[in-house]
Amino acid sequence: MTTTVCPGASPAAFPSFTSYVRARGPMLLRTARSLTPNACDAEDLLQTALTKTYIAWERIEDHKALDGYVRRALVNTRTSQWRKRKVDEFACEELPEPDPVPAPDPAEQQVLRDMMWRAVLRLPDRQRAMVVLRYYEDLSEAQTAEVLGVSIGTVKSAVSRALGKLREDPELCRAA
Repeated sequence: MTTTVCPGASPAAFPSFTSYVRARGPMLLRTARSLTPNACDAEDLLQTALTKTYIAWERIEDHKALDGYVRRALVNTRTSQWRKRKVDEFACEELPEPDPVPAPDPAEQQVLRDMMWRAVLRLPDRQRAMVVLRYYEDLSEAQTAEVLGVSIGTVKSAVSRALGKLREDPELCRAA
């Protein structure tokens, strides 16, 4: 980046911090604006960098290099802000948290489990065995077929018919 000088004001001609900011402010704001996504953040960034510059004003020996010093403060400050921000937080139109759903009543859940088990017990033995292995024991179709000594296709069709019977079970239909 090249240092541009305001007409009629060389960087060495800044006897005070205030005169420097008045003369170079618009150029510094453009630099800050190029580092941030919106104008408000750019103004905050510039204010922070200028605060750091003000604190170090007396220690800066070469006032001809002020633009470079402030630009470096802008970049360093923006990098620090970026590093400090929480990665898991970002602006969005909808809140990611859903409305709290009331916890289901454990007694009602137990009643439903009991009704489901009674319905499974009403299935024919072979279908009941396949449903228990697939959904209660969490075996794959291949594992279920191997345990029962049947083909995978037999497991698929028997489980499909068993689930159809469970969907039509009168006790479960009343509960739904």
